[in-house]
Amino acid sequence: MAGIDFQDDKMHEECGVFGIYSHSDDVALNTYWGLYALQHRGQESCGIVATDGTHMEAKKGMGLVADVFKGGVDGLEGHIAIGHVRYSTTGSSMAYNIQPLRVYFDGGNLALAHNGNLTNAAELRKRLALEGTVFQTTVDTEVVVSLIARSRKKTIEERVAEAANTIKGAFGILVMTDNKLIAVRDQYGFRPLAIGKMDGGWVVASESCAFDLVGAEFVRDVEPGEMLVFENDHDEPKSSRWAESMPAKRAHCVFEYVYFARTDSVIDKQSVYQARINMGRELAKETKDIKADIVISVPDSGTAAAVGYSLESGVPFMEGLTKNRYVGRTFIQPTQKQRLNAVRLKLNPVESVIKGKSVVVVDDSIVRGTTSGKIVKLLKDAGAREVHMCISSPPVTDPCYYGIDTSVRKELIASTHTEEEIRQYIGADSLHYISMEGLKRSLDAMNPEGMCYACFNADYPDNAEETLRQGSKYIFENEG
Repeated sequence: MAGIDFQDDKMHEECGVFGIYSHSDDVALNTYWGLYALQHRGQESCGIVATDGTHMEAKKGMGLVADVFKGGVDGLEGHIAIGHVRYSTTGSSMAYNIQPLRVYFDGGNLALAHNGNLTNAAELRKRLALEGTVFQTTVDTEVVVSLIARSRKKTIEERVAEAANTIKGAFGILVMTDNKLIAVRDQYGFRPLAIGKMDGGWVVASESCAFDLVGAEFVRDVEPGEMLVFENDHDEPKSSRWAESMPAKRAHCVFEYVYFARTDSVIDKQSVYQARINMGRELAKETKDIKADIVISVPDSGTAAAVGYSLESGVPFMEGLTKNRYVGRTFIQPTQKQRLNAVRLKLNPVESVIKGKSVVVVDDSIVRGTTSGKIVKLLKDAGAREVHMCISSPPVTDPCYYGIDTSVRKELIASTHTEEEIRQYIGADSLHYISMEGLKRSLDAMNPEGMCYACFNADYPDNAEETLRQGSKYIFENEG
């Protein structure tokens, strides 16, 4: 915990994308609002690129959306815009990596924003470099830009499709030319991507929660393996299947429902909020032997599941931990003495609620275990009689290669310790992870077999580990 806040012991979704096509709305301003709604998907950098049909202008910077665009979006004129928010892996927080990327090629102006991670990008980057391609960033997104620019196909749609069939892994990509907005989703559907309709245009976003802020109506999700082309304010976008082959089943990221997505989003027809309520209910069914006085959450990601636990068990839900929402990802380094209580910068117990109580604490996951141990100690120091930790996901035993910042396998506590050993490490009176069966039952509006559970069972749908062995993933930084 030294010198970091408790969010550094969480899995991180790395990016969010937003795009708009409209001749009647302020596309840059709407993209700003869209990125604001997607801020939870990336807090380290952001950017917007807009086109008026002839020129593309960009504004990008390190920091939150409100900080980067505190001077407004003046100068970003036009009828198409795309935006990006980013959470990077360690060492890649550089200005030259900020998206969207913008280039000029033989087809004219081009801008691209990407959410996900390309598992064969190292191999492709090496090949392209040997052929003379010069790279100006350390993100895998630039590989996609290079593939499009080097393509011999005639149309931009054909070039994008060829590039999409060359890359592997997870991706939700927005491509913008001076007259078209193109949306592409990987054939497994790892990362989410949805479209919405405005009175005078179209929007595309990583999550449907972004539509409400710009007055757009959710239409549907972009299908896995689908490419949509927007080139008119009112006509339906042109849809085609870019994928030359489709997998036997989909592999939507289950952690979107466990933790990453905002609760007011609907992804692939499944309400995120309802899924988390269901997870809490399943946890309560699986822990009937716990005799608790109250249920509390680790805010905010554990709150919906804690409410579900309370509804199912009849144990009252109370606010036992208060979150300081004004602490960013970095802060002044505390002294060694203060460092021991660094988690209090983000969370502090409400003593009057928990003192003398047997407490069920609901959280979404345990990654390294350091934060859970700090929270248990906080609660016990505040007078909790018992602390029962209930987790709304199974043990995270394996790394993710599809656009989520997880530790290497050896740093994931569940990969090297039993559940009882983890309980002892964090100091809880009991520890219970939701079962895989319970997690699947929580997804009541979609096929639970069409999900990716690789972080729990190392079953990588596209053999990502083998692909990564063919090239060093450290040649460049993973992009969210």
